[in-house]
Amino acid sequence: MNAITDRFAYLHEAKTPVGAEGWERMYPYFLTTQPEGRESEDARFWFADSMHWSRAVHPFDSIGAEAVYYGCGINGARSIVLPAALGLDVRMVNGFVYICPQAVTDPAEVERRLALFQERAGHYYKNWDSLYDNWKKKMTDVVQRMNSLQFAPLPELEPIEVVLEGRGRSVSWDLVENYHQLVDDFFLVWQYHFEMLGLGYGAYLVFFGLCKKAFPEIQDQTIARMVAGVEGMAFRPDDELRKLAKLAVELKLGAPIVDGGSAADILDNVSKLPGAERWLAAFEEARYPWFNYFAEYGFLHDQETWNGNLSIPLLAIGRYIQRLNKGEVIDRPVEQLHEDRDEIVAEYRALLAPDEALAFDEALALSRNVFPYIEEHNIYVEHWSHAVFWEKIRDLANVFTQAGFFREAGDFYYLNRFEIDQALFDLVESWAIGVPARGVRHWQHEIASRRKIMAALRSETAAPAYGTPPDEVTDPFAIMNYGVTTERVQEWLNQARGGGTGRLQGIGASPGVVEGVVRVIRHEDEISHLQAGEILVAAITAPSWASAFSVVAGVVTDIGGLMSHAAIVCREYGMPAVVSTGFATAQLKTGQRVRIDGYKGTVEPLSV
Repeated sequence: MNAITDRFAYLHEAKTPVGAEGWERMYPYFLTTQPEGRESEDARFWFADSMHWSRAVHPFDSIGAEAVYYGCGINGARSIVLPAALGLDVRMVNGFVYICPQAVTDPAEVERRLALFQERAGHYYKNWDSLYDNWKKKMTDVVQRMNSLQFAPLPELEPIEVVLEGRGRSVSWDLVENYHQLVDDFFLVWQYHFEMLGLGYGAYLVFFGLCKKAFPEIQDQTIARMVAGVEGMAFRPDDELRKLAKLAVELKLGAPIVDGGSAADILDNVSKLPGAERWLAAFEEARYPWFNYFAEYGFLHDQETWNGNLSIPLLAIGRYIQRLNKGEVIDRPVEQLHEDRDEIVAEYRALLAPDEALAFDEALALSRNVFPYIEEHNIYVEHWSHAVFWEKIRDLANVFTQAGFFREAGDFYYLNRFEIDQALFDLVESWAIGVPARGVRHWQHEIASRRKIMAALRSETAAPAYGTPPDEVTDPFAIMNYGVTTERVQEWLNQARGGGTGRLQGIGASPGVVEGVVRVIRHEDEISHLQAGEILVAAITAPSWASAFSVVAGVVTDIGGLMSHAAIVCREYGMPAVVSTGFATAQLKTGQRVRIDGYKGTVEPLSV
């Protein structure tokens, strides 16, 4: 594999977009490629985490890349000790997040780690329910702690209580301490996130491997459908929208919701109709906690929650009302999923010998038991905890702005978390002394420069991969969540060589064959543009896009595996889907007609 056609471009060969020169200085050094590590980086394979960061990342928002892969490494490599995989290394390239699976290739080391994994994972599998209950309590506690942190504007003088109570401690120090506490808790949240996730994927991979060995011709998604029909809180936000749509139809309040407009106007128009009080009370009851839900994944400060922009859930409710008015059933087809699931299980189980059937039953039971966590953890982490985190960060940004340190609150995000720590001390020390903060002038020119850099970075899409492809992808997160398999990497490489035919090959994530017109979605704000019967094409779809599936005919993504949120949601809603195509958002154009095959994992452009 010495020829350039046998590899992707190296990290240091990535072309910087015009106007983005010097982008590297915006991020901590350990997130960017460095000359001293070039040889090692070139020998490895890096793929874009466009699942969580679908566009270039502001300097402060890179905190997510730090926290996520620190937590992933701790649990996979050091805690549960995955036998054939360590952590996922991380780099920023042109503002995008790229990750690199660290494989364990020495058979003796794999064997040693396997024994450790069996002991540690075995404890979790045997005590899954109680440990999961404890996990939810830990997550609830940390979210509440983050929510209790206050970032108040600096007063002219210390409150009199500081003197009368002999505190000897400035209220300005609360800003510094609370910032550190907020950052610490954000990192803690991501350690919790991965505590059980690898085990969830691991249980499914065991079942997957058993099925592949027993039934060599079985399709990957057929195995996935054996654990379909997820119950629990993962689909609760969308269920709340459906309930509100049904109630609006029952009370004959649907017209102003369907007509649209601003959220304030819609709610005001509803309030003027008979029966509105009951519906508005139900709407308010649903908001907390279920509307603390990001329209995308919540890794960027400029992503909105439903509560932050009520137009998002109201649009979805309006879509459901329109379907109800047409006499359609809007409930998730859980019973049908269960029937299909049980039929598939019975069909394949009947082919097994008694001892094989017992192993099959045990592996399937474990997969189904741990499977809800794979979706539910997303509610606690990416939505509830991230919603609080960004709310508190906005409060802190406003403190800087009110003190005259930044011209506007948005300036805050052009500094990374370490630079904010310096700026924060500059702010409180200058306030304490009674002199202007030096950062006002120090950062003014740099922020203006970084604004231009970010605009240039965000004008581009992420290349799917860099570096040298591995002989085999073994990391369970890469395979199950991102859809980065040995076969997919080779397909991406073929596309990068220019060997593609226009036909995209991905992973068949949800069954069905459908033709339609493409709608490329690059930002969650564009969801409202979707028209009935279109094929939604995106880097990845978020769980919160479920209501959009009420109008589209199919889904295609750049990235995502069989256990990605996009794949699971599509299966649960009976929506044909192809994931992990690598190049869909780059090659397909809005208005283009395609055929997607959710069985074969293909996307075929059609002549008009």
